[in-house]
Amino acid sequence: MIRFLHTADWQIGTQFGQFEPDEAAHLAQARFDTVRRIAAEAAARNADAVLVAGDVFDLQTVSDTVIRRLFAALQPFSGPWIMLPGNHDAALVESVWTRAQRLNCITPNVRVVLEPGVVLLDACRCALLCAPLTQRITYDDTTAFFDTTETPPGYHRVGLAHGSVGGILQESIDSSNPIAPTRAASARLDYLALGDWHGHLRVDERTWYAGTHEQDRFRANEPGFALDVTLSEPGAPPRVEAVRVGQYQWHRWDETISVPTDVDTLEARLAALGAHDVLRVEAGGTAALADAEALRVAIEETRARVRALRADLSGLHVLPTADDLAELGAQSGYLAKVVARLRGLQEEAQADPQQARRAAEALLLLARFQREQRPAQQRDSQAGQPHDPQAAQPHDSSAAQPRGARSA
Repeated sequence: MIRFLHTADWQIGTQFGQFEPDEAAHLAQARFDTVRRIAAEAAARNADAVLVAGDVFDLQTVSDTVIRRLFAALQPFSGPWIMLPGNHDAALVESVWTRAQRLNCITPNVRVVLEPGVVLLDACRCALLCAPLTQRITYDDTTAFFDTTETPPGYHRVGLAHGSVGGILQESIDSSNPIAPTRAASARLDYLALGDWHGHLRVDERTWYAGTHEQDRFRANEPGFALDVTLSEPGAPPRVEAVRVGQYQWHRWDETISVPTDVDTLEARLAALGAHDVLRVEAGGTAALADAEALRVAIEETRARVRALRADLSGLHVLPTADDLAELGAQSGYLAKVVARLRGLQEEAQADPQQARRAAEALLLLARFQREQRPAQQRDSQAGQPHDPQAAQPHDSSAAQPRGARSA
């Protein structure tokens, strides 16, 4: 019997440039922390080995410090690590792997497979048929040699490769490196451990993608797992258990606001998020000024709780109601004309989308200004000092209102 963990697509060194620098730093650090968690799981489960099916590194040009940190993160598991170059870290003549060798940070229990061939784990009678990528993109099936490769009698036959199984995946993935969907059967494999698809996926009974260990994009394809694989004897079907190891869960929400209760519902969903969530939210439709400002405040409060957040409200048209205008003090005079003009820029059939977006932002700025000025007005009133309404134009109306005071 052999038991091993199957993992892939660590993408160590990913930059996460779409986020703020402090958010990106935490997401990059999580990829190291989760590698250490995989090592701890392998030790706790008495695994015979850990198989890493490619794309350990995101770039060939990661720093020496990143390389050293990655190999240091493997320390909790002292058993064999079998690492396969993928399309992001292909086994070029000069690569991240040759740099790691020169840095002397690859410990004796870590085997980096730079050439196609068989690696024997004699202690557990397992033959690993390995197909590393030696260039970023190939058009031939690098696993074809598995079919004709002999292994010692009585040994488990386990394939290790990185690429795209033909006709199986519905979405585009990182590389076009093809793998025959029948490879496990034609090569008489007990198990085929694959990398490149970033979610864990069963292709057939003996062929699996482990997926990335730590989610790195807004796609609902079950990332954040390692696979615990047990082979009882050669020829027997594998037993595969998905083990949650990822620290963060990424969510993408595309929302349409039509009525005030849509804002209430979205605020409740935002309130349920916490420190282990990464969110991208886009909102469109139409909302009263009070509702739009309340949503903006809820998003900013959520930003302080979650690990990372990207928000886009540019598709949301802000249309002030009579109550909004009263709160702004914009029922007449110059300010009323400004608000009317900003509303008109969003409602005109031929309105420039960028101009409409700026008009909505301007109305939200007015609402925010009103909210921020209210404490000063209250202090002046308590001190018995008259407040000059012309000294500070109203700015934010809705955030300070009770929920029931919003207009439909």
